[in-house]
Order: sequence, then structure tokens, then C-alpha cells
Amino acid sequence: AAARPEPAGDVSPSRFSGVDLSYITQGERALQRALSILQLHTSWQAETTLDAGAAVSSAALPGLGKVFRAEVVLAVPVARLHRELFERIEQMPQWNPSLSRVKVLQRLGTDTLVTHEVTTPSPGNLVGQRDFVSVRHRGRRDTAVYLVGTTTHVEPLPLQEGCIRAESRLSCIVLQPLAGDPGRTRFTWLLSMDLKASATMLRGGWIPTSVTNRVLPQSQADFIKHLRRHLSATARP
Repeated sequence: AAARPEPAGDVSPSRFSGVDLSYITQGERALQRALSILQLHTSWQAETTLDAGAAVSSAALPGLGKVFRAEVVLAVPVARLHRELFERIEQMPQWNPSLSRVKVLQRLGTDTLVTHEVTTPSPGNLVGQRDFVSVRHRGRRDTAVYLVGTTTHVEPLPLQEGCIRAESRLSCIVLQPLAGDPGRTRFTWLLSMDLKASATMLRGGWIPTSVTNRVLPQSQADFIKHLRRHLSATARP
């Protein structure tokens, strides 16, 4: 049976508009989709990118294409990671140089956000700047926290000058305390994105799938490296 995280406790239809409820529904559906993937007995293939102690693997899944899974154990408790990755999401560009801006456009209850993220150009401008408009949603089950994100088109933000509007098909970070050591966290991250690939323009425009498949696992490894460095630099004595 599919594991279902605890539902948000403050979501009442009378509190939100129809558009607001559609965002919440998008987030909840993304979470259920991620849970179904996590429970699949899928054959994940190891990727060549292994950095910051993270193992990155991939699998081709119906409706999503190639999904990358990064796994690592971080020497901080779940609550600290949860705070950095959800509650303090707008501060992420301060420690993650791949992001130039993260803005929360809407907060819907305590568990759903609508965000706008702008990347920095990759080295050599191979990919160029992308931006994303996403619904982010969190759920909890037992001691685990699930942080999911997916592109939304409900009320699209105008295109940003110099950016290509990319899409996050699905992102899900699972934070689980390590058995017997609640001060450490098993961090699992599922990621599927459309950077607007499969055409021939490389510089700032559309990029081939082969480049996307190289960039995404590297971006996961880089994110974990920057996160670990940030957590170490801001650790309390």
C-alpha cells in the first residue's frame, strides 16, 4: 500500500480561492507521485557523477523520462535540513552559487509555497540562465519529511529577460533520521527536469537531452556539496 504522509492541518476550502486550492492540489499530487516512485522496485543505474559523498543514479520512468536519484548521509538532524530547505528557502542563493534568486510568491497554509527561482549561468554558458515557477509542498510520515516541487502554470509569471523558462517535472527531497543516530540524516533526492532540450542551439537556448542528462546529476552533486559546506560553516558550537 502507498505510504501517505500526514495531511496539512490548516487546509480548509473556505480559507482559499479556487486558484489557491489548485496549487495545494498540485503539491499533494506531486507528493503522491514521488511516493509511488520511491516504493517502486526500479532498477536504478549508477551515474558517473559521484561527489561530496553522494551516490547519483537514474532510471527512465513513464511520464517523467529520466529521473535522477541522489543519496547521501549528512551529519545534521532532520529539523536543521528541513529549516534550510523549506522555511529558509529564500536564503538559498546565499550559499548555493547556482541560484541567483529565490522568491516566495505565495504561502498557502503552512505546507505549500509558490516560488520563483532564477539560476546563474553555468560555466561556459553551456546551459544559460533558466528560471522556474514552482509549487512546493511538504509532508510528514513518521519521522521522515518530504519536500516536493513541480512546475505550475496556473498563474504564469511573465518571462524574465535573459532567461529560458524551464520546467521541474518533479523534485522530491526525503529527509529521514539515520537509524540509531538522530543527529544524522539520510538525504534522498529525486529530480526530473525539462530544461527545454532536444534542439540544437546550445548557448543560452535549447539544449540536447544528452547535455541535460549530464548537467542534472552534476547539479545534484554540486547542491549537496554547497549544502554540506553551508551547514558546516553555520554549525553551532
